[in-house]
Amino acid sequence: MAQYHFSPKNYEAMIRDDVPAYDELQRQIAEASIGTLVTHNILDLGTGTGITARQVLALHPEAHLTGIDLSEQMLSEARRVLEADRITLLHQALEEPLPAGPFQLVVSALAIHHLDGAGKADLFRRIATVLEPSGRFVMGDLVIPRAPVSRPTPATQGYDRPSTVDDQLLWLQSAGFSAGVVWERGDLAVLEGVKHL
Repeated sequence: MAQYHFSPKNYEAMIRDDVPAYDELQRQIAEASIGTLVTHNILDLGTGTGITARQVLALHPEAHLTGIDLSEQMLSEARRVLEADRITLLHQALEEPLPAGPFQLVVSALAIHHLDGAGKADLFRRIATVLEPSGRFVMGDLVIPRAPVSRPTPATQGYDRPSTVDDQLLWLQSAGFSAGVVWERGDLAVLEGVKHL
């Protein structure tokens, strides 16, 4: 995918041009965030301009969201559009130690595909350590498609490192999640994991 983190002001227009199913992806992530636990604390991995955070917070009106992103420019835009008393935004990479939590929900949209396979597996293990038992992890991301895609999402070699859905489900299971596919369209998918008790 294009390196949108350098253009926060026109991010939404750019990504919708490259990812026609972007709004559906976001809707599926938000809907999958609803689980059996009452959600007080949410962790958002790759907050960007706050699009995912805004939708998820709307479904969890009592929750506080901690978001991380590598781009301070994107976080500045997120601070502008999100309710200040409901967020804590941190400038950090996915590879760094995660905020301690505990969280009932972890979400991510179009960020984890920047990690290679070993990095994803490691992140999934670290997510499990900050989630409460029965906590939910929902990610919507670029994946290696099961079949050829007529209009693939543009990817930058060396920057975008998508993995297959099946590999990611195995890594989630190895990290202690019951994992499944919520939604899949071409080279995009929403996966969920519920942490074992």
